[in-house]
Amino acid sequence: MPLVRIDTFDAIHDATARGTFGEVVYDALRAIGVPEGDRFQILAGHASGAVVYGSNYLGIERTDGFVAIQITLNAGRTLAQKRSLFAAIADGLARLGVRREDVFVNLVETAKENWSFGNGEAQYAEAG
Repeated sequence: MPLVRIDTFDAIHDATARGTFGEVVYDALRAIGVPEGDRFQILAGHASGAVVYGSNYLGIERTDGFVAIQITLNAGRTLAQKRSLFAAIADGLARLGVRREDVFVNLVETAKENWSFGNGEAQYAEAG
């Protein structure tokens, strides 16, 4: 049920790289209990200046290698699971040459009944 959005600058990371980043995020989500095959991702590249980031916010030096990852998922993960997810994503992208400082992850938690996977139905909502 997670919906993942990965945004990068086209000049730094191409569509192939974003696809590989998507694999890293999917693997990290699987490690915190997301079911196999539950993969919905939007991979977007942007022109220079189309993504704005705090280049030194919280004392973290960021570059145009910046990768923004937003994950919308069901509420209920523990803080330990979230920390594990953040670390797994940063570690996985670092193995691909992305600076850990350039990995930005935002979780958006929602109730299960807020999803429709098709057919105009709320598949995870309780009957009622």
